[in-house]
Amino acid sequence: MQEKLSTNPTELSDSIRNLAEERKKENKKFIQQLKRKPPHDLDVRTQEIHDEVFENTDCLACANCCKTTSPIFYEHDIERLSKKLKLRPVKFIEQYLKRDEDDDWVLKSAPCPFLLFDNTCEVYHDRPAACRTYPHTNRKKFHQLLDLTYENTFVCPAVQSIVSRLQEIYP
Repeated sequence: MQEKLSTNPTELSDSIRNLAEERKKENKKFIQQLKRKPPHDLDVRTQEIHDEVFENTDCLACANCCKTTSPIFYEHDIERLSKKLKLRPVKFIEQYLKRDEDDDWVLKSAPCPFLLFDNTCEVYHDRPAACRTYPHTNRKKFHQLLDLTYENTFVCPAVQSIVSRLQEIYP
């Protein structure tokens, strides 16, 4: 079931979070069930659903991930973006990044400083690996990303759709 979400950026973010809050208990229970006993075909099914959902998803209409969360920046991401922006890596870190509670490099602030007014990305071709693979629902060994998937239901409507579809397959 596809939920109708607002097109206003602030309302959209709130709508996504509210929908995830409404389904919080059932999503958490379902994710725990999958973690305890991952179905043998989970990767294949999730990949199929991911492809179907993203055929009908316009990420540029939402960009909530860029507006509310930060990717992890690995050393190669920092080097690539520094080169793109013609900054020394130390200057890039100083200007844009901070260490989080897990000692990973993340953005100092949200929304992402590279998010443009039309929801496109100023550094799209050089964006961090975590942005390239977001929301990580088409990866092998999907069961290893279930906690992250649960968290992403609060950020990405496509992830909520994928989790809902998986709940139909694995009741």
